[in-house]
Amino acid sequence: MNNRIAQLVAYMDQHAIDAVLITMPKHVYYLTGFATDPHERFLGLLIPRQAEPLLIVPALDLEAAQAASSVTSIHTHTDTDNPYEVLTKLMPAGVQSLGLEKGYMTVSRFEAISRAVGASVYADIDGPLREMRVIKTPDEVVRMKHAVRIIEDVLRAGIAQVKPGVSEIELVAELEYQMKKLGASGPSFSTMVLAGENSALPHGVPGSRAVREGELLLFDLGVYADGYASDITRTFAVGDISEEQTKIYNTVLAANLRGIEATRPGATLASLDRAAREHIESAGYGPYFMHRLGHGLGMDVHEYPSVHGQNQDVLRSGMVFTIEPGIYVPGVGGVRIEDDVLVTEGGVEVLTAFPKELTVIG
Repeated sequence: MNNRIAQLVAYMDQHAIDAVLITMPKHVYYLTGFATDPHERFLGLLIPRQAEPLLIVPALDLEAAQAASSVTSIHTHTDTDNPYEVLTKLMPAGVQSLGLEKGYMTVSRFEAISRAVGASVYADIDGPLREMRVIKTPDEVVRMKHAVRIIEDVLRAGIAQVKPGVSEIELVAELEYQMKKLGASGPSFSTMVLAGENSALPHGVPGSRAVREGELLLFDLGVYADGYASDITRTFAVGDISEEQTKIYNTVLAANLRGIEATRPGATLASLDRAAREHIESAGYGPYFMHRLGHGLGMDVHEYPSVHGQNQDVLRSGMVFTIEPGIYVPGVGGVRIEDDVLVTEGGVEVLTAFPKELTVIG
């Protein structure tokens, strides 16, 4: 039994949970080392409190599971089998309390599992899994740094293609080609390249808009590599930009740096948001920063914690999240500068190293 499963079993002991059934593929990977996308097929890691864990996989994944999984008791089902009948046969007798990932579970799957198991209590185990995932191990940090290095190389290659007349979507295509070429599994979210007035849309959708001289150009992109995500935003000037656009950029950069400087063990997440937001407000742009300062990063590109002004949770060494203040002024343009940061025992390590000073491209 590996350390992560042992932590979960300790939680089960404390809360009188007889067994846990993990069905989220990323959690199966986190707990066993076996990664797969089962699509609609059933995937389950069954962890009884008083017996060895076992893994239920589609038959076509058996060889891969045997090669990668730390759980060696592996059972399969074919496309013509009922996987819940397999689950019933493998479930220990007398299970009255079953732990499930309620935030992930669909109603139809829950109903099928409850018919198969017949427990009287279904406990939510999202909390302990979240607590385990929020503190990254040294190995996880190495993987995340690798994902960061890839996306920074991707960004360098992408901005080399910027010139007046190239469209947002053409640049997206180049960036996503480079992701694969440089070794990523793929993008960690929909790649954003937003030109001119579109840069003032925090979640704009790239299209046929062509890049022009005298405007802002925003890139927000990330990759998955070795099971972990990166996420970076940089904003550039295409030729000479206006005095107001320059002021917006410098304000966001200062807010980004203040958020990073406030990052240290024992600080609250809310204090980071305030450090950045108060600077933007003091420059007169408060209404134009309308989202949280950042979000957790790991196996998912958005995970716990949420870095916003009401979150009083305390920073701990090993947390990884983004610092990404922005100002979005309709008709003028938008700037967002996003870094990935790791809380260390002594303060903070910024994982992203791509330059942040205002740079003219194209």
